[in-house]
Amino acid sequence: MASSSYRRREHARVRRILGQNLLADPAAIRHVVDAASPVDGELILEVGAGRGRLTAELLRRRAHVVAYEIDPGLAAALPQADRLSVRTDDFLLARPPREPFAVVGNIPYALTSAVVDWCLRAPTLRRATLLTQWEYARKRTGDYGRWSKLTILTWPSFGWELAGHVPRAAFRPVPRVDGGILRITQRPRPLVREDLLPRFHDLVECGFGGVGGSVQASLSRRYGSRRAAAACRAVRLAPDVPVGEVWPEQWLTMFRLLGGGAGR
Repeated sequence: MASSSYRRREHARVRRILGQNLLADPAAIRHVVDAASPVDGELILEVGAGRGRLTAELLRRRAHVVAYEIDPGLAAALPQADRLSVRTDDFLLARPPREPFAVVGNIPYALTSAVVDWCLRAPTLRRATLLTQWEYARKRTGDYGRWSKLTILTWPSFGWELAGHVPRAAFRPVPRVDGGILRITQRPRPLVREDLLPRFHDLVECGFGGVGGSVQASLSRRYGSRRAAAACRAVRLAPDVPVGEVWPEQWLTMFRLLGGGAGR
């Protein structure tokens, strides 16, 4: 049987491989939970509970927490409370609750995209507050002055917000990069009608097609050069503006102008 010291070393090794560093600073913990804004009695799924520091703060705010921690040793050490359920299952294989819920987590960096995708697919999700790499959080929220395709594709249904910065010294072990608090909120009413969403997605996919080095050149292939140029002028985009610099609101306006249909 493996010794307890060996198990601790193996656990630390696996955490490093997955890119998860446990949050240790009390101020940073409060910062993450403040960003999550739990309300009394709200159902929250916590991803990667670790040693339970976020868990304890969520419970203190009177949330009902389902904590996912795949490490049995860490899961067994989580605080016991009436409003806490602990699961050693893989969060990514879990079915979303039927009732409205939120997600909170200091997630392994290697699993960031998979966790975000799970959240975006959960129909009853209200919001997700995720501690990710600083660069990832900035990239997804337009903080670099550029917008990713995933953010634009989901913008009609989800708001993406950079909700805070966590220095790397707040983690143990200390990672190479700082953390960013990414908040994804499902809109109570989509900005594009559900039956028109496939057309909106077609527009965005076309714009990100990379033809000609600009969004206008890419859209011209599908909608015609005149219509594409007129739509770009209407939202004050120069002909040579690259697709990443187009704001979500500009995409929505161009969609209304182009009607979601192909040009003739």
